[in-house]
Amino acid sequence: MKQIFICLLIAVILSSCGSVPLTGRKQLLLVSDSEMLSLSLTQYQTYMKSAKPSTDKTSAAMVTRVGQNIANAVEKYLKENGYESEIANFAWEFNLVKDNTANAFCMPGGKIVVYEGILPFTKTEAGLATVVAHEVAHAVAKHSSEQVSQQMGISAGSQVVGIAASGQTELAQAVIQSMYGLTSQGLLLLPYSRKMEYEADHLGLIFMAMAGYNPEESITFWERMSSGTSSGSDMLSTHPSDAKRIKQLKERMPEALKYYTGTKSTTTPATGKGFKLVY
Repeated sequence: MKQIFICLLIAVILSSCGSVPLTGRKQLLLVSDSEMLSLSLTQYQTYMKSAKPSTDKTSAAMVTRVGQNIANAVEKYLKENGYESEIANFAWEFNLVKDNTANAFCMPGGKIVVYEGILPFTKTEAGLATVVAHEVAHAVAKHSSEQVSQQMGISAGSQVVGIAASGQTELAQAVIQSMYGLTSQGLLLLPYSRKMEYEADHLGLIFMAMAGYNPEESITFWERMSSGTSSGSDMLSTHPSDAKRIKQLKERMPEALKYYTGTKSTTTPATGKGFKLVY
């Protein structure tokens, strides 16, 4: 009986393996896209009801514009390279909220929020593209789904086969509720692993380059973030060290530059106070 269970478990895991676009890394995805998007959308809507939208219309418009530029470029690449199904259920949203924290986050399905507090560190449009592309990368790589799947494998044990065969709903919901910490703002959000953060950095470089933003600007952005004045940001405190993160970005730069056409401005101030966009 034990051998049969092991064989069934292996079959489920093998049938649930996916791969991340561009990096090709294999990942375990036990939760369906529809399941994950439904669960995350509920939490996203809860957060947006309590969040305070930025009143800086110029900055908010830039966040939306930069985000859509990156999303359009990424969608074009994925469709041309056989990955169209990976984002078939995505509905991109890019929001700027009134929060002094130097941070941004992504929810599955392309729901991305940028805090006003990060704008003094982005400084330029390309600096903002660094942040947004990093979050887009988390969404495209389905890092949240991978985390939930890993936790399902650890905590569910013998239930994995039964749940995988029956739609996963109850277990997925239970795992997500236990994994994610409910913040004061009502958002269920789990920090990504170091491996996922590095992968988002890697993909983010390529994605911003695809959209016409100079990926070399990402180095100066992360150097500003690591200066010490942003020590409270989860973007720095959760996983990779500043030095290692910047080192990897430099190592990945030649690859990213192959996708860069130089069509977007990289010198436009992004201070969050009345700057003008230049194209």
